[in-house]
This record gives sequence, C-alpha cells and structure tokens, in this order.
Amino acid sequence: MAREFSFEMPTKGIDDYFTTQEQREADALEKVRVIPFELIDDFPSHPFKVRIDDEMKKMIESVKEQGILVPALLRPKADGRYELVSGHRRKLAGLAIDLPGLPAVVREMSDDAATIIMVDSNLQREKVLASEKAFAYKMKMEAMKRQGQRTDLTSGQLDPKLPSQRTDEIIAENADDSASQIKRFIRLTALIPPILDMVDDERIKFNPAVELSYLPEEKQKILFEVMGAEQSTPSHAQAIKMKQLEQKGELSGETIMSIMAEEKGNQIEQFKLPKRSIDRFFAPNTKKEEIQATIVKALEFYTKQRYLEASRDLGDERER
Repeated sequence: MAREFSFEMPTKGIDDYFTTQEQREADALEKVRVIPFELIDDFPSHPFKVRIDDEMKKMIESVKEQGILVPALLRPKADGRYELVSGHRRKLAGLAIDLPGLPAVVREMSDDAATIIMVDSNLQREKVLASEKAFAYKMKMEAMKRQGQRTDLTSGQLDPKLPSQRTDEIIAENADDSASQIKRFIRLTALIPPILDMVDDERIKFNPAVELSYLPEEKQKILFEVMGAEQSTPSHAQAIKMKQLEQKGELSGETIMSIMAEEKGNQIEQFKLPKRSIDRFFAPNTKKEEIQATIVKALEFYTKQRYLEASRDLGDERER
C-alpha cells in the first residue's frame, strides 16, 4: 500500500523562492512616493517660518522648471496621514504651482529622532532667523536629552553620547555656532514675541537681546511699550544695566523709562560733509576738532545775520 505524504506550503516569504537577492535588496530600500498634499500635516511646533521671500520665489521658479529634485521626508501617522519632517518649503513650492503631490520618502521614526532630523535639515538653509535658530536649538537639545543619544545623519545610526560632552557641545559639532553661542540663542526663547520679532527684523541687536531675555515677562512688556514711546531700542550697556537691576530687585517701570531716556552714542544723529568741499577754507593739516568748531561758529554767525536781516525787513514793512 502506497504511503501518503503531506506538507504545508509556506506562505510567509514565499516570494523569496521566486525572486533574486538583488530584487529583494531593492525592495528593502526606501522608495520615493508621491503623497497627496491633503494627506500631509506640518511638523508640530515647527520653528522655521515658511515665507514667500526672494529665496522662496527662486525655489518656486526652480520647481516649475525642473520639478522637486530632492524628495521630502515624511513619517506615517496612526490615522493613515503623514507628518512632514523635512521639506516644508518644497511642499509650499509644489502647492504654489499645483503639483498633484509631494515626492517623498516615508520612514518610521520616533518623535525625538524626527525632531533632530527636522532641525538639522532646516539649519542648512541660506538664511535662518534668530528666532528660528533659538527654538530649533531648544527643540533639538530637549530631544537629545530625552534620547540620551546623538544622531549622526551621515550614517543614519544612533551612537551613544559621550559622557564627557554636554548636549550643547554635541550639537555644536554639526552646527555653524559654538556651544556657548547655541546656549545664547536658546536664551532668546524667553523673550516675548513682539521683542523677538524686533530681533528678527534686526531692530534689536543679538547681544542686548540675550541680556533682555533675563527680564521677567511683565518687565519686557513695559520695555516694549517704552521703546515704542521713545522710538529707540536699548544698547548692549543699557540691556546689561536692566538685567543687573532686575537681579537686585531694583528694576521698575520708572527705572526702565529712565534708562531708555539716556542718550546713546550710537543713536546720536551724525551729519557727514565731504572734506573736499570745505578744504579751501582751511589750512592743510587743520585738526578735525578745529574744523568742526569753525563750522559751528560760522553757522551761528550766519543764523544771527539772517535774523537781523529778517528784523530789518519786518521794520521796513511796518514803516510802509
């Protein structure tokens, strides 16, 4: 009697019997897919502003001519949608010219890993505002502290953080700023939004802005109102003075007004006169101070003469 043999055909991985090793390796690689824009959500608390500036206009023109050459990076969400990790400006450019979707690589990653990649990719932009750097460095530092590791984006691997290094030192390894400068940028996140906007617009310089970040919110609000009333911004020395008085508990609204009323050397209006236009009135090698004093005296004499002439003309009219 013939024996019967039975066996179960494996279903998981059955394609391995009919594909080559090269095909299997190719399937394992990340592929670029075109994801509809309506399925893509921006990165939460994204610190980088996407503006229609000259740089953005150039990107839109480039995408119109050549398409999006570098794919964005997305990560899948539980609800079937996608979160944009890298490529916010490419997304805006694609929307601006009505592309059907965003060419992107979809990759599974943790919140902290996504934050680190998002920050590093955007810091490579040509122009980054102070506020963007401030919040980006803060987000990356917090993510790295939670993660306890650093991301080497060139290899995609996570390496244990060296115990002898602080987080800001590790961030500085792949940044244009030093560790101390990174900490100073992060200080800017303590500024109230309207003052931080003034830093972005370069109406307040970076160094005084860092000192002002140590003032509590209510004092910053007073300062903002005083700046508007006085039409001036604090110098570095004035910002340090306010910080020191606050640390002593001696900074008040009146004190802020008094400090801002001080005349600052960099805010004294200057009038420049080409030297060649007055050379004929002075001997060679005449000192600058002497020239200035002579010009002032000449103007005083000229003003006095104009006043006397105007008085005589007025007297003549009355006699008529």
